[in-house]
Amino acid sequence: MLQSRALQSQPGRVPHGGGAPARRSQGNHQQHHQSNTGRGGYTLAHAGKQVRFGPVAFWIVVGTIVIMAGWSAVTATYFAFHDDVLSGLMARQRAQQYAYEDRIAELREQIDRTTSRQLLSQEQFERQLDDLMRRQAALESRASALGGNAEPAVTGSLGGKHSSELGRKPEPLGDDLLSPQRLDGKQSSIAGKLDRVAASLDRVEQDENATVDHMQARYENKTREIKGVLASLGLRYDAAPQAEGGPFVPVRLPPANETFARALTRVAIARAQAQDVTNALSFVPLRRPLTGELDVSSPFGVRMDPFVHEAAMHTGVDFRGTIGDPVHATAAGKVTKAGWEGGYGQLVEIDHGDGLSTRYGHLSEIDVTVGQKVHIGQVVGRVGSTGRSTGPHLHYETRINGQPVNPLKFLAAGVKLFGGS
Repeated sequence: MLQSRALQSQPGRVPHGGGAPARRSQGNHQQHHQSNTGRGGYTLAHAGKQVRFGPVAFWIVVGTIVIMAGWSAVTATYFAFHDDVLSGLMARQRAQQYAYEDRIAELREQIDRTTSRQLLSQEQFERQLDDLMRRQAALESRASALGGNAEPAVTGSLGGKHSSELGRKPEPLGDDLLSPQRLDGKQSSIAGKLDRVAASLDRVEQDENATVDHMQARYENKTREIKGVLASLGLRYDAAPQAEGGPFVPVRLPPANETFARALTRVAIARAQAQDVTNALSFVPLRRPLTGELDVSSPFGVRMDPFVHEAAMHTGVDFRGTIGDPVHATAAGKVTKAGWEGGYGQLVEIDHGDGLSTRYGHLSEIDVTVGQKVHIGQVVGRVGSTGRSTGPHLHYETRINGQPVNPLKFLAAGVKLFGGS
């Protein structure tokens, strides 16, 4: 029995006639109780025995008992319900495992779809890049072909001022496009670059097609113009050139599906025709015999003779000049006369072929010899006043099959074609 602070004594048997000792015992007990009460604590009494505990020890014992009681209750509960708890925990764990597996499968499926899309995009990118590179190579080849068909430079020929446009090539693809690409967040940027390159190649292709059409039109116009000029001069333009030949192999156009090749072949045909008539111009006296502006002192045709003052036929044109001024060949040809020729004085005659010839009279000096081949613009002599002349000038004649024709007509044609060079 636990008592706090004051513990009452239990009644016992009192011997007969022993009242005084009993009172003394009771007095001693009260004194002992008062002393215990003054010190504080807990007393455990059982079967006449008392055990006293201090406050700390008492609460330690009480706490231990409570903990052991709680542990016993938990242990009893666990053993009573552990099967249900384990089953619930295992079911929850399985549910979480299934959820994780489903989530992993879903993520794996998303990764597979993403990978498939990236592979498809990569393949599309590579195919588009290969197509662009093939187009670029084809356009560069076409540009080279156009450059090869540019009009060659011919002295006194029609200007080739557009030839610089023929060799323009497309800009090369950037290294960032040619290197391997990862189509992730930059896919739209790469696609935009490819679209811009494709648009650039489209513009180059359009420019090349327009250039081909322009070249063909220019060659055809040039051919018509030269033929018209030669016809107006009464000259043949289809005479066989010298030092040429070979078997005849007709030109065949490529298949219809090769549009650019067909157009380029038509350009080559037009170019050959223009070149043929242009070559003929090299032997037609269309250039000026003197440098600078020509000063006509006596025209072609009937005039009053300067010596006898009677009407006479003037078979050429007289150009004023200074003694020693260079005299140039107005066309390519071969020298047939180089010396004194009566009223001409010092004379040079050049045969240009196909019955066409020119004469340069009253020279003070001759710089060529008979049989010598001369080219356009070559100096053949110097202005003088030899022969039947009243002063320094150049007597210039143009003849067709030995018959004199007006040289100014040829010179006017040269101005029309070449600007009078």
